[in-house]
Amino acid sequence: MNRTEFAATAETSWIPKEECPLTVREAAKFLGVSPQTVYLWVERKQIPHLRVMGRNIRFLKPDLETFRGSFKQEMENA
Repeated sequence: MNRTEFAATAETSWIPKEECPLTVREAAKFLGVSPQTVYLWVERKQIPHLRVMGRNIRFLKPDLETFRGSFKQEMENA
């Protein structure tokens, strides 16, 4: 991997970019919904998320993959 595929953490160690927490915009794109929908799910505590430095919201990709799977299943059952 080259350096652009890594992201710096506060400890200045390098971790693969795909393992970094996603922003609201990135999570929305991954889930195929608008950022407003993601904010609504966060407000209703329907989606797993992290609070960083107070107001910043981040998402772990494995959590979103699980959420997306359950969300698709709900839509198919409706």
